[in-house]
Amino acid sequence: MKEQVRIPVGKVQRASKFVSTGVKVGGNYLRYYTKKALNQDVDKERLDEQNASDIYKSLSELKGSALKAAQMLSMDQGLLPKVYADKFQLAQYSAPPLSYPLVVRTFTKTLGKKPHELFDRFSRKAVYAASIGQVHRAGMGNRTLAVKIQYPGVAESVSNDLKIAKPLAARIMNVKAKDLEPYMEEVETKLLEETDYELELSRSVEISNACRHIDGLTFPKYYPEWSSSRILTMDWIKGDHIRDWIAGDPSQEERNRVGQILWNFYNFQVHELKIMHADPHPGNFIITPKGQVAVIDFGCVKEIPADFYTDYFKLVEDDLFSDDEKMMRLFEKLEFIHPTDSPEKRGTFFTLFSTMIELLGRPFRSEVFDFSDAGYFDQIYAMAEDVIAKKELWRGNGTRGSKHGIYVNRTYFGLYNILHELKAVIHTGETL
Repeated sequence: MKEQVRIPVGKVQRASKFVSTGVKVGGNYLRYYTKKALNQDVDKERLDEQNASDIYKSLSELKGSALKAAQMLSMDQGLLPKVYADKFQLAQYSAPPLSYPLVVRTFTKTLGKKPHELFDRFSRKAVYAASIGQVHRAGMGNRTLAVKIQYPGVAESVSNDLKIAKPLAARIMNVKAKDLEPYMEEVETKLLEETDYELELSRSVEISNACRHIDGLTFPKYYPEWSSSRILTMDWIKGDHIRDWIAGDPSQEERNRVGQILWNFYNFQVHELKIMHADPHPGNFIITPKGQVAVIDFGCVKEIPADFYTDYFKLVEDDLFSDDEKMMRLFEKLEFIHPTDSPEKRGTFFTLFSTMIELLGRPFRSEVFDFSDAGYFDQIYAMAEDVIAKKELWRGNGTRGSKHGIYVNRTYFGLYNILHELKAVIHTGETL
């Protein structure tokens, strides 16, 4: 993939890039509707493909928060049209990398030395390139290291990028921009944290140390002496990313074992630590030659407030569905139902959210759950599409649910999807 020799970092430069992308998307729509008006046979999917390609190309050149947000949206099945989701998933580890001179500049600025002055060996080309930064392979003696380097200007541009990107995101998702505000506010908070590599270093050490006792898990060692606010150095973990490992057709026993390790990892974080690794895409997990599951990225971490935790996990209690009054109180506390809702709307949203939590909470209400069940995931996707299609239901009602649920929900949904790809049967009632 061709390397980038520069990244637009100024507000005007970045805003101009967003505007030009919006013009391209508008032009695509204009051509589509013109052809349609002339009774030509036009394909809406082709329009989406053109828009997805133009937007991804632009965001890839800008790097940073908008590209990361696109990657996050691609993980939420049903939230984006499929062609957008497929294209934006490339941001996980296939964005265009930065050229070596820009890498050297970041080292010199934050650590005071060039890469070859710090390490015995350092790859000039990136091994992986994603939305916030790229990874190079380095070495000291017999140690092989992974060095994550943040793209220039990313941290400084988070807030402004999201503000500019919001109208474009609203157009893709076919919603009002104001309805995205709570989502964008929480995303902004997390992205500002994710661009702070010193914070990531401390959280990586804290969570990996707390979870080392979980059988089958492993974590890299981190090196503060070769890290900074924009550079993070850790051991290089040998193995296959989880999708590559699945492509090797492991046995059902191995699929179940790996899935159980992931379930136990999240179960312990949520219920014991009240903090969670909140970016469960397949690129963040490696299966080592010894069959261990390595967790390699703690950039996105969600701390779970105690009151939200208590109310949220009441949603999976067995007796909840036999007590409508209890469920209504819980929906109000979690902001699914608003005090200003009319009786008719309260009834409509009560039915909607009751259905949603029964479906999404089903794995928690069984001792063993088969995540290979395609019918279960078809129900989830159908529900998401149905909710999105009912625009009149949401018009004028704002966003539903506590902001803390944004990352907790998407984390569990990301975990569900990985377990589905594994076709794993999980003992969900298992405790550590």
